[in-house]
Amino acid sequence: MHFVSTKIKPRLMFLSAILTLGAALLTTASGADTPPDRQIAITIDDLPAGAAQSMTAAAITEMTTKLLATLRQQKVPAVGFVNERKLYYNWNEVDERIKALNMWLDAGFELGNHTFGHTSLNKAGLKDFEDSVIQGESVTRLLLTQHGMKLRYFRHPYLDTGRDLQTRREAEAFLVARGYRIAPVTLDAWDWNFAGVYDDAKKRGDTGLQQEVVGSYLSYHAAVFAYYEKFSKDLIGYEPKQILLLHGNQLEAEHLGELLDMIRKRGYRFITLEDALSDQAYGLPDTYVGEEGTSWLDHWAITRGQPPLATPIFPPAIAERAKALPHPQP
Repeated sequence: MHFVSTKIKPRLMFLSAILTLGAALLTTASGADTPPDRQIAITIDDLPAGAAQSMTAAAITEMTTKLLATLRQQKVPAVGFVNERKLYYNWNEVDERIKALNMWLDAGFELGNHTFGHTSLNKAGLKDFEDSVIQGESVTRLLLTQHGMKLRYFRHPYLDTGRDLQTRREAEAFLVARGYRIAPVTLDAWDWNFAGVYDDAKKRGDTGLQQEVVGSYLSYHAAVFAYYEKFSKDLIGYEPKQILLLHGNQLEAEHLGELLDMIRKRGYRFITLEDALSDQAYGLPDTYVGEEGTSWLDHWAITRGQPPLATPIFPPAIAERAKALPHPQP
């Protein structure tokens, strides 16, 4: 039998304590360095194209082909939200524009309703809003049925959910009764505002400005992501499954891959909208009403009396150029 001397035993106990403390510190540091499990769903509004009123059907088809190719190559699920009025700007091209929508379903993606005429609940009133929802179902529902799918998602134009709580709740009840789930947004970097400047620069052959727009578009998205990642942790204690708002335009068709690469580098993996909506955050109390639509993270914060502060400023140079461009109704 071996005995430890009374002089050595305290030293061993001290050494054991040091080793235990060190292991605890390493575990804590390792936990702190472990990145969060970031997940994100991609949603794309204003199909068949944001600028459909000024595009030929052939241009819409080309844009759609590029956009879908990127999503498929990178294995990114997405839901596209349709304004059916955009199908009818040129009666000779209606069938081809409808085919552009069908391309989404043929490629394995899903379509949702964005109202017929991009109708704001805040401006149009409840009855006109409801009529626009119903009118916006016709073609989309038929195409989905042909693919064995149901029309199940609705996205509010401008993210306008109502200027008073009664109107908001009545609109929500109407949408639920028609079988919809509202598609919230947590991340929105106003890509549509970059897209107008990009299109104008492309028409004029200004490649330098095109590059400036793309760089600004990527850096502003990074700033918005960084802000809301921290904001969500401060607000609800973790980063929920995020939902990103993009739009059907040439900028996305030609540079979405770069944005997806940036998102991946931030540690995200891409999930379906259905998966994102399974996050408990989307059941949080939400009584937000206001003149302007905004992120659901803002909804939850304002509901709690904690409005967001110091949000990223949209690039002034792009804002000035965008302001000078004509802005036809979506």
